[in-house]
Amino acid sequence: MFDLRYHVASLAAVFLALIIGILVGVGISGPVDNQKTKFLEEQVAKYQRRLDQSASRSTEAVREQQAARAFIKEVYPVLARNRLRGKQIAVVFVGSPKGSIPKAVDGLLTDSGAQQLRLRALKVPVDLSQLDAALKQQPAAAGLRGRKNIEELGRSLGEELMLGGDTPLWNSLTGATELVQEVDGGTKKPADGVIVVRTATPQRGATSRFLRGLYSGLSSAAVPAVGVEQTDAPESAIEAFAQGGLSSVDDVDSPMGRFATVLLLAGGQSGQYGIKNSADDGALPPMASPAAAGG
Repeated sequence: MFDLRYHVASLAAVFLALIIGILVGVGISGPVDNQKTKFLEEQVAKYQRRLDQSASRSTEAVREQQAARAFIKEVYPVLARNRLRGKQIAVVFVGSPKGSIPKAVDGLLTDSGAQQLRLRALKVPVDLSQLDAALKQQPAAAGLRGRKNIEELGRSLGEELMLGGDTPLWNSLTGATELVQEVDGGTKKPADGVIVVRTATPQRGATSRFLRGLYSGLSSAAVPAVGVEQTDAPESAIEAFAQGGLSSVDDVDSPMGRFATVLLLAGGQSGQYGIKNSADDGALPPMASPAAAGG
């Protein structure tokens, strides 16, 4: 059974797909002049009227959503190409990199011309006694040990991961604790953005506060920070991402979701995007034309 929000989201997806199709055509044909701008405005107005007229027809809305997804699947490679060319992106998994989502993340980076700068996979729940023991002799951990400081420790780890350079906290915890279960890539270069994936179940208590601090630290850098999940995630992490200051995409397993993630990492308007009820800001962030984005 489809509710009204689902219908509206599907119609918005169709509307966006139609606009994207027009923009792709314009980008291929050359610079946007006044005549083409007027054409775009007329087309947008026409499609908006169509959507308004069909908003109450659920069967038609579902068919249109299916058509929109098929359309995005076809044009996604053109839209994503080179939007993140040369960008160095960090990837953080909370839980094991498992299932199809690592492939989706790798795919969107490759499709957009970005590179994975470093990856860290964290095991949760955290073991406070282990963390405290590993940080006991670390000067940089002053004021970060103990249960009451666990959120600030998470925040400091997030900042270190994004800024690069010397990373004494990560160095102390990697290998000395079970927290860091997978490492790929060095620490020296700053990240141009970060993708966060939670494959673990929702956490409580000290671990929940640690993760809230980690997300906050990742989002504190002056670069895009995006939490993603797949459409059929058994327990959504979108609310936790938003509380930590991350933008989010709830359908990264789809071409539309991968494109939304690319747009956010390219500096698009922050927010919560996707096709589920968690997508408060629509299916896709506002976008520049492919020509302007260097596609």
